[in-house]
Parts: sequence; structure tokens; C-alpha cells
Amino acid sequence: MPRIRRRTTLPIIVLLSIAIIELALIVWNPRRTSATDTVYAADFPRRLIIPVQGIPVRNIRDTFNETRGTQNKHEATDILAPRGRPVLAADDGYIKKLFLSKPGGITIYQYDPTEQYCYYYAHLDRYAGGLQEGMKVQRGDVIGYVGSTGNASQDAPHLHFGVFVLGPEKRWWEGTPINPYPILMAGSRQP
Repeated sequence: MPRIRRRTTLPIIVLLSIAIIELALIVWNPRRTSATDTVYAADFPRRLIIPVQGIPVRNIRDTFNETRGTQNKHEATDILAPRGRPVLAADDGYIKKLFLSKPGGITIYQYDPTEQYCYYYAHLDRYAGGLQEGMKVQRGDVIGYVGSTGNASQDAPHLHFGVFVLGPEKRWWEGTPINPYPILMAGSRQP
């Protein structure tokens, strides 16, 4: 009888151990940083403002490395806000592209004045009146309104804000994503 118990107990212990390890990996998911998080946050040459009017810094979380759907990484910062809250240009520059996509819904691609960086605003409810491609904008200009278009939950309106380094071709649809969260935090601490 002890021999039978040992044979049935060992597989149960092994399965429980595996389940505990998997649960621990789900609960304890250390933030993975990359070179794009650290290097550009410290050396980013532009000062960005929080791109949603009236949202305090303390209400913003770093969502860059979180998993979203089938993507490996989210590669943006989600800023929760009431539907219709004004979205502001985070920096000076110009509107490169107004675009409607399935994942992002109503979106804006804004280039900085040097055309080295692109700012991506997604899930907008609508654009600000008169906004056009090629239009110059200044930091703080209203360019749209918070919404939940595209693949965003209708119950959680927010701005999906991304920053990426443009390649030599300066294509609005491709670039190297960098974490906007530490850049936004650094910009909010500057005078």
C-alpha cells in the first residue's frame, strides 16, 4: 500500500509545484526594461507635457511593457480620462497623418520640429475642429478628444500615447518605440 501511495502522490506534488510556479510567474511579473526605456528617457531632447488636459501625473501608470491582446508589448502609455476630455499636443511640431485604423481607431501622428520623433495619439473620440495634415501645432494645443475607438473598451475611454524614433525614411507608420512614461514624468518636473 505505501508503494501505491508514493506513485500517486509524486505526480500530484509535481503538478502542484508546476501550478505554483506558473501562478508565481503570473503574479510576480517584474517590469522588463529595455535600452529604449532607459537611454531615451534620460537623454530625450524634447520636453513633453501630459497630453490630456487636467490629468495629474500621479494618475498615469507605465503601461509600455504590458501585454495587450496578441502583441508582445503595448509600447505606449494609456492615460485614462473621461470621454471627450481634450487631448493636447505633447510637443511643438506638425500633424503628419490623420488616420483611422481597426486597432487604434481615430488616430493622430505628430512629428516633432526636427522630424526625429513621432507622437502617436490613438482611440480618440474625434479630432479638434479644423485639424489637418501638415498643420503646425504648439505644445498644449487641443488636437482631439479622449475616446474609445478602435479596439479600446467602450467602458474605459483613454488616450493611447506612443513615442517612436523615426528612421531615415521618416515614415509615420514605422519607427522604434520608446517608453513615453519616463519622458512624460521628466517633462512634468521641468519648469
